[in-house]
Amino acid sequence: MFTDRLQTQRFELKYRVDEATAIALRRFVRPFLVPDDFGANRDIPWYPVHSLYLDTATLSLCHATLNGDRNRFKLRARYYDDAPASPVYLEIKRRVDRCIHKQRALVRRECVAPLLAGAWPTVHHLACPEDDRRARPDARQLAALRTFCDLMRRLRATPRAHVAYEREAWVSPGHNAVRITFDRAIRCEPLTELHLDTAFRAPAPVFPATVILEIKFTDRYPTWVAGMIRAFGLQQRSAAKYVDGLAACGAAPRPVAASASEPTNTAVWPRTESNPLGYFPADLRPLTSVL
Repeated sequence: MFTDRLQTQRFELKYRVDEATAIALRRFVRPFLVPDDFGANRDIPWYPVHSLYLDTATLSLCHATLNGDRNRFKLRARYYDDAPASPVYLEIKRRVDRCIHKQRALVRRECVAPLLAGAWPTVHHLACPEDDRRARPDARQLAALRTFCDLMRRLRATPRAHVAYEREAWVSPGHNAVRITFDRAIRCEPLTELHLDTAFRAPAPVFPATVILEIKFTDRYPTWVAGMIRAFGLQQRSAAKYVDGLAACGAAPRPVAASASEPTNTAVWPRTESNPLGYFPADLRPLTSVL
């Protein structure tokens, strides 16, 4: 369950589609992708995702998205069930211009509360993957955990919202260069205390009757992805679950439809003689160093 196939650096394109289009897109991607590990035992590989977002008292991380800041980040605790033995990912999701950088640490569930209360992170807070109990925690995860805790302390960030959805995920066979997800039933509830459970009291629907399609890739997406975007007439749109979730709850302004950093034009770049497939320009490929 906890094999980590994280794309640490990637591009991320988002679209809003209806259910009928999502089903047609699933049929399109099946010949090219395989089910994600989390849902590999299901014909339709879906699984629940829960995130507890941290922010400042003035919601500065939320407003960075609302303002269209090109360099911004979010802090969150991600988990998948209520089991006391299940670990939790503490994550930093950065956006640097058009590139997404993710750092995260797999943390023992009972250690999340003291860490969010200010405990100094150590290797003893980290959890080992479930499929290898003899493995030692990755040094990169300890570095990610310390960065997460440092940002949290400097910002005095605390829990602000619980966001959940059902994710259907498909990935490239044998590697993780391309990942396509369909997120459904997205809901949000303001939350100012640490609760790592899956229950809601009065959640607000975030994108009613809408499926959020995300295309994630590490360098260039294949020609079949470009063909899919053209064939279905997909138009890129912003879909920030945390920010739109707070707006749906009335706790933050609703994001504008577009900004300089969140273009709504088609995701395929102009075709030219030197760029016949509409790939992203070389200068927009992922940076060589992780922030």
